[in-house]
Amino acid sequence: MELYQSTIHELHDKIKEGKTTATEITKAVLQRIDTVEGKVHSYIRVMKDEALAAAAATDKEITKGNIKLLSGIPIALKDIVCTKGITTTCGSYILHNFVPPYDATVVEKLRAAGAIFVGKANMDEFAMGSSTETSYFGPTRNPWDLECIPGGSSGGSAAAVAADECVASIGSDTGGSIRQPAALCGIVGMKPTYGRVSRFGLIAFASSLDQIGPFTKDVEDCAIMMNVLAGYDPKESTSVNVEVPDYRQFVGRDIKGWKVGIPKEYFVEGIDPEVKAAIEEAIKTMEKCGAKSVEISLPHTQYCLAVYYIIAPAEASSNLARYDGVKYGFRAPAAELLDMYKKTRMQGFGAEVKRRIMIGTYALSAGYYDAYYKKASQVRALIKRDFEEAFKKCDVILTPTTPTPAFKIGEKTDNPLQMYLSDIFTISANLAGIPGISVLCGFTKIGLPVGAQFLAGHFQEGKLIQVASVFEKEAQSEKRRPKL
Repeated sequence: MELYQSTIHELHDKIKEGKTTATEITKAVLQRIDTVEGKVHSYIRVMKDEALAAAAATDKEITKGNIKLLSGIPIALKDIVCTKGITTTCGSYILHNFVPPYDATVVEKLRAAGAIFVGKANMDEFAMGSSTETSYFGPTRNPWDLECIPGGSSGGSAAAVAADECVASIGSDTGGSIRQPAALCGIVGMKPTYGRVSRFGLIAFASSLDQIGPFTKDVEDCAIMMNVLAGYDPKESTSVNVEVPDYRQFVGRDIKGWKVGIPKEYFVEGIDPEVKAAIEEAIKTMEKCGAKSVEISLPHTQYCLAVYYIIAPAEASSNLARYDGVKYGFRAPAAELLDMYKKTRMQGFGAEVKRRIMIGTYALSAGYYDAYYKKASQVRALIKRDFEEAFKKCDVILTPTTPTPAFKIGEKTDNPLQMYLSDIFTISANLAGIPGISVLCGFTKIGLPVGAQFLAGHFQEGKLIQVASVFEKEAQSEKRRPKL
């Protein structure tokens, strides 16, 4: 096995045993990027010089016996988290020249744990999309089929892990933007509980929904990444001061006697037959592990998509008001100030971002606020209550991550409503603020990955790692790699 194909825990052991170095690992990953990046386009920016310098410094620390949790591990960062002195674009022309003066908290934590940053990953513009096709810098392609999308908005982060262009990566999840691309790229992706991981330095899309989380090659690596990322941050107003366990202790624990909830509302007309078959097999796998499947109901599921596409655009229209050409980023030349505002936003934002700003501004307008945003917020509370009631009857919930496998690039770009349906099974977790994880549960006949999603109660990421690791081991999904 090549170094770039290894997991975090495998590389950590090799470094401890003196079988490899941070520099050797980093060079192997950078060589892999040179080989396949032209096909996949996972990155907006590859940080070759910075990565090699960091690896050399890490090796010096290792020789002194200072081996940290992520020492020498090449990590990709979604280009929505601020990196001091390095451009952070959000996949948008309006920020193509923005250089942050500070690091996001997650960047500080990863660096303190010894991580080597190899690049800023491609993404849908301002995280608005489900396919990584709205990026100003061009689409990312799915490593399993280069004609297909990798999912979104964190498609670059997911594709980089699947293509072995990094060992793990960071994404953000507003309505499924970690779990959905993880499923479509055949890897592990976790959205933590809202407030579990600091959002300080995450450029906001929808502030009450956004959450940062990891992409990894297996569940144990997910636990390692969560050990680094999770925790209270006084700099971030929505960060929750709740004790963080050692997530690795949950890996491989028994789940005998657990009740796995199967929500009847998630097996709807329109779900791809191969996805449905894979999830039905996943339910059988859970029963082989000693768990019992129980049917549950989440009655307000039918409203999730409508609620999300009022709340998220409304918050986006507020958050994106700051991009006016005055403070930072792109500025369009104009004779008058108002003209400059208009031209900057017209030229700087892409079509999907403009669409969501207009939807959000309309929903927040004086005559429609009560009918749209206020009503959506009330239904959101009911959705959250559905989950609270469901978790009284089961330990975790199992659903499909996506209704279909990866679709062709360009297939849905002219039909925004069809694109929005890609997130139909993931949105509810963001509205309720609960954690979710997607793991590989099989492949379609033509070799595209299918993901299973597990959901748990607030701050129960340990439960998710426990059930996902047992599932991963028992399912033993065929060990395939993309043929790049």
